[in-house]
Parts: sequence; structure tokens; C-alpha cells
Amino acid sequence: MSEYTNRRPVSLLDVAKAAGVSRATASLVLRESPLVADGTRQRVVETMKNLGYIYNRGAANLRRNSTGTIGLVLSNIGSPFYSTLMAGVDETNEAGSIVTLVANSVDSPDRQIRQIRRLREHNVDGIILCPAIGSDETLAAELARLDLPCVQALRHAELLGGDYVGADYRSGIEKAVRHLVGSGRRRIVFVGATTLHSAARERNEGFRHAIRMHGLNDGLVVAGAPDNAYDVAALDRLLKARNPPDAAVCYNDVIALDVMNRLRSHGRQPGQDFAVIGMDNLPQAAGAFPALTTIATHPREVGQQAAALLQKRIAQLGPSKGEHIIVPPSLIVRRSCGEASVAA
Repeated sequence: MSEYTNRRPVSLLDVAKAAGVSRATASLVLRESPLVADGTRQRVVETMKNLGYIYNRGAANLRRNSTGTIGLVLSNIGSPFYSTLMAGVDETNEAGSIVTLVANSVDSPDRQIRQIRRLREHNVDGIILCPAIGSDETLAAELARLDLPCVQALRHAELLGGDYVGADYRSGIEKAVRHLVGSGRRRIVFVGATTLHSAARERNEGFRHAIRMHGLNDGLVVAGAPDNAYDVAALDRLLKARNPPDAAVCYNDVIALDVMNRLRSHGRQPGQDFAVIGMDNLPQAAGAFPALTTIATHPREVGQQAAALLQKRIAQLGPSKGEHIIVPPSLIVRRSCGEASVAA
């Protein structure tokens, strides 16, 4: 049996003695207190590493009545858009020494509730939630029963109320239509229209409002569905019509990239005789041919803001009633509209 098998765990008092400080000072270093001089802090930290000291965070959390963890429940963790949101949440949580536990609802209300219950079983201090399609009173009742601080992100279920952080989808679509009209486009189709959740409805509202503002025909809409699907046959009919559209605003970049391929199959050239705009500014957008004009909705910033708001709620700071933080979008103009890259 090796000497390490019988060795007792290194205590904070051991660290303090080896570093030549009091136990209270070593404890202040663990808590990242500004009261400790930089030289002393560095000496204590180095001593902890050398002795192999392991901080018992679980015991500390029990004393503070918190676990230093939050749950992040998303509808599709495989999407690069949601991955960017996760990165934003993690950046803010890391700065606060908070661990993020991620769950995937796959847009199933039943699975969403199961995931929230499991996160509660792990004693998370709160959750950031992108509500699944079809979320209803059952979700609201469960959150109330669990007494769990919750910030909605990207989508919001009105029945939940409370805090929300998201992009301004409506104004983003309006910016896109304004740009197309300004460049001479008059027959603009919205591809991927759906009303399945709040983010979709706000896109639809933005398009219809912009079309009316500019006095255009508001009937050019191609329906969408989950998983980036849209009515391809309906788009084909419009492209073959006597007076076909000359531009498309798409629900997201994935649909926009598919629409550009569809245009080529009809002998139309995106960026030349047909303008295409997507939404979300995925990495694939800039690398497309032609490079895709898109509405950047800044999911990383949404994630950062949502995590910061949840931390505030957990700490019970500020007003307790629902706070809405809306991140303004940017229109990034690229060759799919016939112009060189600019941001607006």
C-alpha cells in the first residue's frame, strides 16, 4: 500500500501553515476577496497547487444555500445558432464561477418538463429556457411548483410571464425589406412563414408590417415548418408565375441557402436577378456563393444577457417583476443582394 493511500486529505489549515498565513486569509483567497494582497494571494494559490488541495465546493454551497449551477434548456442543441447562445451563457457563468448544465427538449413539451424536473433534482439555482413548441399551462404550473427562477431566451411563452431576453426579430425583418425596396426590389416573398412560436410570429409580423409600409403586395408568403423545412412546391409555383418575385427574405440562413440552390435550378442567379436575405448570421452565410446577406440576431449576446439576468434573479436583486431585454439586430449586406459586404 502506497503512502498516498493512507494520506489524509489536505486541509485549508495545512495550506495556511505552508504558505505562512492564517486560515482566515487562506479562506479569503478561496472566496476571491479583494482584501488579500496580490503577492499573498499568489503564494496561497501556488501552495494549494503544490499540496494538491481540493476545494470542497459542495460544502461551501450548502452553507450559502446554493449550488453554483444553472440549467439551460434548449429546443435544439445541435444547431450552430443554439451553440452560439450556449457560448454566451457559459462566458457569463464562468465569470461568476457558475456551472451550466445543458438539456435538450427537442421541441417536445413533455420532454421539456422532464428535463426541468431532472435539473431541479440536481439542485440548480435557476434555469434559462427556450420554450418548446406547444408549451402550455402545464409548464407554467410546473415552474411555479418547483419555485425555480426562470429566464426565457429567444422565444417567450406569454402564459409564463416573467423575465425574457431575445432578439428584435420584427425590426430585423423590417430592415431587410427596407434594404430590398431601396435597391429596387418590388416583388418580395417571405420564405418559411410559420406561427409555431413567438420568434416565428414576430418575423411574420415584421414582414407584413414592412410590406404594408412600402405599399407592396403582401400575398407573397411561402409556408414553413419545423426543422428548417418550407413549402418548396409553393416557391416553385411563384418562380414560374407570369410575374415572379425578385427577392426573398427567409426565416433563417439555412432556408436562405436552400432557396439560393432552388433559384439556380430555375435558371435564376442569386445576387444578380434575384436577391436573397437570411437570418441569424450562421458561419455558413459568409462562406456561401454568393455570400449571403443576413440579419444578425446576436445569440451570443442574448446568452450573456440571459445568464446575467438569471444571476440577478437568483441573488434577488432589483425588481422581481418580469424584465424584457431586447437585443437589436444588424443587417449584414453581402453579394446575395448584389452588393459588397456592409453592416447596418
